[in-house]
Amino acid sequence: MVDLSDCPGVESDPERVHGAWVFNNTRLPVALVLECIAKGATIDEIIDWYGGVSREQIERALDFVADQLEHPAHAHSV
Repeated sequence: MVDLSDCPGVESDPERVHGAWVFNNTRLPVALVLECIAKGATIDEIIDWYGGVSREQIERALDFVADQLEHPAHAHSV
């Protein structure tokens, strides 16, 4: 599991989208974007489909998640 609490450009608010991690100032869940990319969608397609999110926001989140998967937090505590 990836902890997005330090990810730039995303936020979680229990009052919006049931507390899911969303891109700042949107209701677009990060998980939905990751799912779309996993199924072959491009960033441009996601922006066209959902709007309100920028390429930079998506790229920062992808970079953050990739880094977290490459360097999991539990590996540092061993």
